[in-house]
Amino acid sequence: MTDKSAEGRRPGPMRRLYDWVLHWAETPYGAPALFLLALAESSFFPVPPDPLLVALCLGAPALAMRFAATATLASVVGGVIGYAIGAGAWTLLQDWFFAYVPGVSPESFASVQGLYDRYDFWAVFLAGLTPIPYKVFTLSAGVFSINFGVFVLASVLSRGLRFFIVAALIYKFGQPIKSFIDRYFNWLALAFGILLVGGFVLIEFLL
Repeated sequence: MTDKSAEGRRPGPMRRLYDWVLHWAETPYGAPALFLLALAESSFFPVPPDPLLVALCLGAPALAMRFAATATLASVVGGVIGYAIGAGAWTLLQDWFFAYVPGVSPESFASVQGLYDRYDFWAVFLAGLTPIPYKVFTLSAGVFSINFGVFVLASVLSRGLRFFIVAALIYKFGQPIKSFIDRYFNWLALAFGILLVGGFVLIEFLL
């Protein structure tokens, strides 16, 4: 007989995928897995690399900056791949992305196009830094022919800031900061992005 109460407690597919991502931190392949995860998340994979980055940094704090560099490099390379998909193969692949990739939809593309028209660099920058799905921006940047140099620069700066800040916090504070990051990461990233952009706007206004 099936234990329905136990079945009811079975984690959903996203939670199982999240746990699968985290399990790589307990293997010798944690760093390569981080690279591949950050690469894939920039165009189609639904789970961000941050949980694995945090776990790896906790396991080897001395390598925290190296893990952050790995995640940054892979994420930017993945973003370039997403840009290439949007620029060269979107008419062939858009139905698959809209059907199977969370966060990628005609509505999100329409919203992003409006952001590009108004903010250009800052739209990519905030997407790379905050919980806004970065894959939507990488794909749509190619579709809407955003300047490639601007796209790469914004991606490097935003993804680098995001991953190095997380790694630095883990390196400095260790395990006590983990639960705080887990609980408030989205709000922290969004607040930091808004403050950073606001600072640049203020400087431009004053000058």
